[in-house]
Amino acid sequence: METRELRYFVAVAEELHFGRAAQRLGIAQPPLSRAIQQLERRLGVALLERTSRAVALTDAGAVLLREGRAALDAVDAAGRRTRRAAHAATGGPDLVLVTKAGTAGELLSKLLDAYAAEAGAVTVDVLLCGPGEQEKLLRDGRADVALLHRPFDSTAGLDTEELRTEGQVALLPAGHPLTARAHLRLADVTALPGLPMPYVLAPDGTYVDGSGPPFRSHEQLYQLIALGRASAVLPEECRAHLPRDVAAVPVLDAPTVTTVIAWPPQSRSRALAGLVRAATRL
Repeated sequence: METRELRYFVAVAEELHFGRAAQRLGIAQPPLSRAIQQLERRLGVALLERTSRAVALTDAGAVLLREGRAALDAVDAAGRRTRRAAHAATGGPDLVLVTKAGTAGELLSKLLDAYAAEAGAVTVDVLLCGPGEQEKLLRDGRADVALLHRPFDSTAGLDTEELRTEGQVALLPAGHPLTARAHLRLADVTALPGLPMPYVLAPDGTYVDGSGPPFRSHEQLYQLIALGRASAVLPEECRAHLPRDVAAVPVLDAPTVTTVIAWPPQSRSRALAGLVRAATRL
């Protein structure tokens, strides 16, 4: 299969409409239809069910959509990594490390200091991103290495080393009666008198379940908690960034969070290998 054919098919499969897909691709509809028919003949399967009113994916088409997206992402990532390698050779950063803003601050600082002390250390450019974005930036070639947090980030298909495992804490307004307790359970936190349902991290890195006001950053969330307008259950590392009017109490039965350093398995960068060694020694 050609990448052009895959791009055509993915557009049609996502739009489920040949006209919209052709407009999205910037081509006429007839050659798009012919390209999809040619792809189906080559594979020997029907990818789409067409009627006069609708277009739908077959089971085989759903598989090719999933695999095709992954293949196109890999092609795009290869191009980005190639261009970045050339950029590094002319003075750009030798490694790009991505991590979610507001997390792993102390660990990241220690890692960068430890690596900088290594013989042959190269420049590391740190890219801070929003929740759930670091995995995508690593997979699509915009970063060489990432600090990810299981179970919130998927590490499938990546090489990893575990760096630390920690529990989670309930964040409450300072002075709340439950802050006097040594620890809590999730049932205690989800039935807090006078407070909305707590925000908790979902596997995709977003905050769910909370019934308090919306927020756009950790700082806004902490301010809402201090005002008694919200509560949250977050990894224990957040203690390092809490304002004085927010208290943290360990939650014994909350899932543990494991921080890993992750990189693409095809990488052959000696600089990356040195960074990983420095991380595992910490």
